Amino acid sequence: MRILYLLKKEFTEILRQKELLPLVFIAPLIQIVILGYVVRTDITRIPIQVVNRSQSPVALELCNRIEATPCFQVRKTGRPGGTDSYREVLKRGEVAAVVVFRDKTGRRPFGLPRIQILMDGVDSNTSAIAAGYLSGIIRQYLREEVSRRGMNFPLDFQNLIRFNPDLRSINYMGPGMVGLLLTILTLFLTSVSIVREREQQTMDTLLMSPLRPIEIYLGKALPMAIIGLIQMAVGVVTVILWFRIPVRGNLWYLCLSGLVFLPAILSYALLISTLVRSQQQALFFSWFSMITFILLSGLFTPVANIPSSLRWIADINPIRYLIQIIREIFLKGNGIEYFYRDLLILAGITAGVVTLSLLNFRRFISR
Repeated sequence: MRILYLLKKEFTEILRQKELLPLVFIAPLIQIVILGYVVRTDITRIPIQVVNRSQSPVALELCNRIEATPCFQVRKTGRPGGTDSYREVLKRGEVAAVVVFRDKTGRRPFGLPRIQILMDGVDSNTSAIAAGYLSGIIRQYLREEVSRRGMNFPLDFQNLIRFNPDLRSINYMGPGMVGLLLTILTLFLTSVSIVREREQQTMDTLLMSPLRPIEIYLGKALPMAIIGLIQMAVGVVTVILWFRIPVRGNLWYLCLSGLVFLPAILSYALLISTLVRSQQQALFFSWFSMITFILLSGLFTPVANIPSSLRWIADINPIRYLIQIIREIFLKGNGIEYFYRDLLILAGITAGVVTLSLLNFRRFISR
């Protein structure tokens, strides 16, 4: 029961900081909404230039199709003098691609003109996607033309996309952002808890109280765990209602994963708080750790793309497993039988971090 007084003291400490309350309870909602619109991999309205130097009706048809698709934003249609002017347009960054239709030379099937596509390779991802869109438009025209002439197209592709048929990137990124915000706020708030007591010279009072060291440790961690669960609930409700992300799995599994994950991140934050000497140092180490955790979590890039020399850091990164489990639940609707290995690895990491943090905390209070 003594720990309840410490919990009350911690919540009072949080609630009396008026400038901190918006950061704890309002900022997560705003951040999820903003990040949901910004952190997307969907690429639409790619700026391109279409130059029709052909008299072919096929070229005119293809130009109209390119202009009609929402994937492209045709900035300008003109007749530059030559290849050097195309390069200059790309160099100035006015467009991501230049599509040039030229008169055919020799006999070409279906009256197709010569098509030249010049891409700006600085943004390789956008260039590759734009080239794929343009190839798809031409391929679709050829398929229709072959069918119109009563022939069979030599190749027929049929794509069947499971779990995210509309290929909405928000469906993939949204659940991951819940784990991201859960990590950020709990890590920052917890990492300054013990060092703040030392700066305010109230740590000695806690040590002289009847509270045992484990009770002080839990009293610092449990309030942040409760706040973290509230933030996770707010994040889940936001991505479901605001971005219309379907939930195919059981949210109780998500709650279980959060309960396994939170001790790991809270213990790591308390470990930072006992190693540093000021709140500024705690915030610096928390920021450095957060950036490393996020970049190696698979949130923005697949874990398989991480170099093998750094893969071991990703393998002990608890955020990686949380995000992976969240996506399994949201997108695939998988039960625990599909991700129990990730959950066990996460539990093992949690046990290791909690043990290390407790040992360091005992050393800290014995000094």
